[in-house]
Amino acid sequence: MVRIVHVLGHAGAPPAAVFAATGLFSFALVAFYGAFWLFTHPSDPFRRVASVILGVVAITSLGIATVFPFLLGATPSLGRPSTGAQLEILLPRSGEVVHGDPASVQVQLRLSGGKVIPTTSLHLVPNEGHIHLYLDGSLVSMTSGLEAIVTASPGEHELDAEFVAVDHEPFQPRVRAAVTFRVSA
Repeated sequence: MVRIVHVLGHAGAPPAAVFAATGLFSFALVAFYGAFWLFTHPSDPFRRVASVILGVVAITSLGIATVFPFLLGATPSLGRPSTGAQLEILLPRSGEVVHGDPASVQVQLRLSGGKVIPTTSLHLVPNEGHIHLYLDGSLVSMTSGLEAIVTASPGEHELDAEFVAVDHEPFQPRVRAAVTFRVSA
C-alpha cells in the first residue's frame, strides 16, 4: 500500500485519488481481517454468513481501490515516451589511446534536443532525462551532467552512453552513442 501511494504521488495523482485509494485499501484490509476472525470463531450460522458478506465487501473494496486511480488518470503512462534528442560522445574519441593502469578516462558528451536534469520522477517529459554510461556493457555511471570520469583497465574498451527518461528507463526509440578506445599502461 505504501508503494502504491508513493507511485501515485510521483505520478502527479490528485490528492483525492491518493486519499481515496489508500482509504479503500485500508478498509479492505480491515474487512478481510474481520471476515477471517468471524470465519475462524464460529458460534452460530449468523457469524458464518456475516464473514462471507464481509469477505465479499473486502474483495469489492480492493477491486475498486485498484481501479479507482486508473479511472482518474492518476497512474503513470504505461508506454515509453519518445524524444527527438540526439547524443554524441566527444571524449574519448574513437580509437583514442588513454594511458594509465588503471586509466581515468575523461568522458564528454553533447546532447542536442534534450535536457539533462538532476531529479528522478515518474512524470515523464519527452526531452528531459539523465545519462547512463556503460563500459564494456556494465553500468559505470548515472550522471545528471554531460561530463564524467570513468576508470578503465588496460585493453580495448567500448563506452556506451544513453540518454534515458527521468525514471531511468529508456526512451522509445533509444537514444545512444558508442565509441571504442584503448587503455595502455
